[in-house]
Order: sequence, then C-alpha cells, then structure tokens
Amino acid sequence: MKKAISVRDILAKKGKERIVMITSYDATMTRIVDAADVDIILVGDSAGMVMAGGDNTLGITMDQMVYHTQCVTRVKPSALVVSDLPFLSYQTSVPDAVNNAGRFLKEAGAQAVKLEGGTRVIEQVRAIVRADIPVMGHLGLTPQSVHAFGGYKVQGRGDEAAKLLKENALALQDAGVFSLVLECVPAAVAREVTSALDIPTIGIGAGPHCDGQVLVIQDLLGMDKAFKPKFVKQYANLFDTIKNAVGAYAAEVREGQYPAEEHCFKD
Repeated sequence: MKKAISVRDILAKKGKERIVMITSYDATMTRIVDAADVDIILVGDSAGMVMAGGDNTLGITMDQMVYHTQCVTRVKPSALVVSDLPFLSYQTSVPDAVNNAGRFLKEAGAQAVKLEGGTRVIEQVRAIVRADIPVMGHLGLTPQSVHAFGGYKVQGRGDEAAKLLKENALALQDAGVFSLVLECVPAAVAREVTSALDIPTIGIGAGPHCDGQVLVIQDLLGMDKAFKPKFVKQYANLFDTIKNAVGAYAAEVREGQYPAEEHCFKD
C-alpha cells in the first residue's frame, strides 16, 4: 500500500520534484488515477461542466461538491485530496468560508480546500487556515469570475497586471496557503511568480516553469471533441474509443449476437 501524501509532502517538493495534479469526481476514475501515482486529486468545481453539463462552474452547489468529494475519498486514495469551494460558498463572509471549508473535511474526508482570488478573499483564507484547514490558492484566470473577466481570457498580461498577480500571490502565501494554482497566465509571469514564492505553484495554461501541473481528467483523456483549449494536451482519444465500443455493443444486441451462449446461466 502506497504512503498517503500530505500537505507537508507537497510543500517539500518545491524546487525538488515536480507535482502532478489531476481532477477526479467519482470512485471509478479515482481508482484509475491513483493507480497512476499522481500527487494530488482535485475535486474541482469543473464537475459542474464536465459531469453536470453546465456552461460554466457557477451553478454547482456545496452539497454537490461534498457528494463528489465523498465519491473520491471512499476509495481512500494515496494522493492528497483537495476540494474546490464553489461560487458563493466563501465570498459572502468569513464564517461562511470557514463553515463550508470545514464541511469538506468533516463530511467528505478531504485533506485540503481550494478557493479562487487574492487580496479580496484574504480574510477568508486566513480564517480557514486558522481553523487548521489547509488551503490551496488560485490566481490568474479564475473561472468563477468568468463574467467579471468578460470570458475565459489570459490574465497577467502587461507590467501592471503581472505586478498585481505577483502581489496577490505573495499575499496568499503570507495568509498561509500551502500551494497556488496559476491558470492561463503568460509563461514568463508564471516563472517570476514561482521564483518569488516559497510555496509550490501548479500551472494550467501557465507554461513549463511552475512547480507542478494540473489538467481536467476528461480533457487529458480526449473525452470531448468539442473542447480543446490551447493549453490542453490530449494523451488519449477516449471519445472515439468509447463510442466505438458502445457502437459494437449496440450492433451485437440488434443482430442477436449478444448475449451469446457463454454469457448465459445454466439450469
């Protein structure tokens, strides 16, 4: 049995070993990704899109996120399980933030939580950390701010934007986050922020200089032909693989080839 990965293990990888993070939202996929020896499983609010079919991450609720986290932690993966605090579960007040973060640990068995934003949510971050709940930060393109950004656009371009991103990263580090996701920022900016921090950065669309990388599992596996942003590398084409398998099953059922003799119980 593999040793369970802790927050301290993730911190210790800074500058020594690259960190591998992947999303998962259910037990079956968690068994697979944990067998592949990843470091962190993120139960992302991206479940609202890839699992529930939403246009963005805004609609998923705390109860739904707790459910998906429970599905993951029941497998008892060795990877560190981090749960995303969904939209309006922490922005509304410090008590809301602490209570909802606590639900992920008490009800769902996660080891840490992730939230989006910098100085505007710094009091929430400090309070969650004071409650002994590890926090992962998230800067750059923060999907819960999609309407404020006017769409899914690269962030941190230009000197002022890059400076602000770095200031927010340092503020989050000071507030106690143990790691920081950088999403859709120029590679040079991600490198500068990574060098300025004592905590590891985990990139998605942020170039090769972060301390680790994260992808949505469905994107990595090529399960949606309609979605392939610039930063995604597909390591498989499961859309066609699964479609062909289901098509073969359907054909055999219609032609009377399945079930065959070997699939039948005897008297």
